[in-house]
Amino acid sequence: MTMQAMVLEQPGEPSRLQVVKRPVPREGQVLIKVRTCAVCRTDLHIVDGELARPKLPLILGHEVIGEVVSSVDQANDLNVGERVGVPWLGGTCRQCHFCQIGKEN
Repeated sequence: MTMQAMVLEQPGEPSRLQVVKRPVPREGQVLIKVRTCAVCRTDLHIVDGELARPKLPLILGHEVIGEVVSSVDQANDLNVGERVGVPWLGGTCRQCHFCQIGKEN
């Protein structure tokens, strides 16, 4: 199965629309059809060639709003068809005071 994505091959070059392999969610994960996406400053550092040895090719943008299209095991109680948002933060310690009160950022 495939999907379309804007892929950055080299810093300093424009991203190009490509057909790429669609990821398969693993245990505890969901697959999201992205409806809108934000590109963060770190992404722009990669585009501008300011970070050494970036992982390329790269699909920029990881702050997304979309719809759950598949789930391995009802991950985090998310259901297919549900609208979700994904923040920039990939994970937290879940132990400190700020995590405990829902203010990890």
